[in-house]
Amino acid sequence: MLFSTPTLTVADRRVLADVDRMRDELRHEIQMMPGKWAGGLRKFLTADAVAASNSIEGFKVSTIDVVDLMAGERDVEVSDENKAETLAYERMMTYIQSLHDVSDFRYSKGFLNALHWMLQGHKHTQRRPAGQWRHGPVYVTDARDSSIAAYTAPDADLVPALMSELVEWLNADDEAHPLVRAAMAHLHLVCIHPWADGNGRMSRSLQTLMIAREGVLAPEFSSIEAWLGRPGNTWEYYQVLNRKGSTYQPDRDVSEWIRFNLTAYHQQAQTVHARWARSGTVWAMLDEYVAGIHLDERAVSALHDVAMSGRVRRMRYEQAEGLSLQQAQRDLRDLVSLGVLESVGRTRARFYTAGPNYPADVLEVASTPAVLENPYERGARS
Repeated sequence: MLFSTPTLTVADRRVLADVDRMRDELRHEIQMMPGKWAGGLRKFLTADAVAASNSIEGFKVSTIDVVDLMAGERDVEVSDENKAETLAYERMMTYIQSLHDVSDFRYSKGFLNALHWMLQGHKHTQRRPAGQWRHGPVYVTDARDSSIAAYTAPDADLVPALMSELVEWLNADDEAHPLVRAAMAHLHLVCIHPWADGNGRMSRSLQTLMIAREGVLAPEFSSIEAWLGRPGNTWEYYQVLNRKGSTYQPDRDVSEWIRFNLTAYHQQAQTVHARWARSGTVWAMLDEYVAGIHLDERAVSALHDVAMSGRVRRMRYEQAEGLSLQQAQRDLRDLVSLGVLESVGRTRARFYTAGPNYPADVLEVASTPAVLENPYERGARS
């Protein structure tokens, strides 16, 4: 038995309609005014989702370090364990994103186990197998006291039947909004807890996959994993999950879970739109600046990375502009000699940050934080 999808309240429907509107507007902006910066923004948002989802499980790698790892950088100062977890999750996320328009796609138990192998195969053991259902009990411990079980998953012998039911539900076509279905899929999977490890990330990834399959907006712009990874939101995420019961109780009302997810969708849409707009403004300002000091316009790409992410590496700039190693090195060296960039570190570990002559107005725009509204509070005021 799975949880029943709750009936949406008037407030829920209003928030959901607002999310649909914002996503449609962003899709239109991306299609009509793609901008050269869009590719970099897509990579950043993917990296942000990977970094955030892993951070929830205790693997702490900054978004910019994930961006560098995704670009193939080897000399990134993260532990071997964190690097392995980051690259495994990034590979799985890249695959999920590629499935958005596969015409004959269907969910299956084999498919879900294959995704789990992509995530956990690098640390497969007989006791904690990857790519197959768990063989014994599994508990989610209380964050305040690891000797206390906050949640006890269903018995292992119930998992195959529950996963069969979930797969049938995933492939069914019901009347629920796709974003609501995606939130319910997350809840179903995390509560069944079918694997010995990696259940949280798999559940968040399944939600992202269902959003991608919806097809309204590219998954990089739609995933709520980055939102869930913010410290306050992570705490609330666990609190909402804990309030559904300490054992598998699919007859419980899960309206609070839907409300939590609708808030996440709304605020993530606000965040992405704000970064999109800020990124475009920064690019336009840098385009004008580079022309004014008579540099090749391709330098905008490197300067934009510094403004929006804090630094740029030679490999990332080389890939973004399709340059040879020598061309990229020369461009960055010229920017350093002008005082626009500052070199940090040596050889392959070198990266570049804003120098003393980097335009201050650009950095000010790039660092201006977005102000997010709580969609339910806004509705109560109106």
